[in-house]
Amino acid sequence: MPYNAEHKLRTRGRIVESARRLFNHYGFEQVSIDRIMSHAGLTRGGFYHHFDSKDQLYAAAVTSFASCNPFAAKAGAGPRITEPRKLARMLVRMYLSDEVLDDVDMHCPLYALPCDVARAGLSPQQAYTDLIRSMAHVYRNAMPDSRDAERRAQTIVALCVGGMVLARTTNDPELRKSLRAAARQQALALLEEEPA
Repeated sequence: MPYNAEHKLRTRGRIVESARRLFNHYGFEQVSIDRIMSHAGLTRGGFYHHFDSKDQLYAAAVTSFASCNPFAAKAGAGPRITEPRKLARMLVRMYLSDEVLDDVDMHCPLYALPCDVARAGLSPQQAYTDLIRSMAHVYRNAMPDSRDAERRAQTIVALCVGGMVLARTTNDPELRKSLRAAARQQALALLEEEPA
């Protein structure tokens, strides 16, 4: 008896979640389809019912961050923030927080996987590009009256992602904190600048 559409969707979700966590921990090249499927509690044979290739799964894992990330979870847990500038400030603070840095499973692909994505195919690169644009959109919306909102939004993305990339690479706890604090301070300053 074939599985229904809901079961297939849940199974696909388990595969994507398994892949996202494993890719965050070990990188794209180090994780096999067998390992992803085993981690999801499934057999390799089921993989091709959902994906044509590991690249396609990688793109789905990057895309999935939009709905499974710690920011969405935290925003959903408390009162809904609708004011764009408050939301942008919350995202900057959370993105560069100790809590997010320490939770490898929930790392954003923008700082967890940049080298892997750069070597990946077009599908993962497009998913990564969409994630960058989505993040910039949140910051751009916080500065609607600014003529240079796009440049400032992209700068904030670069500060947040760059701050986390560098913090992940050092074993010096003080440097990890100061890099993120500097990025946070500059990003928040850009959000507060008067319109140009």
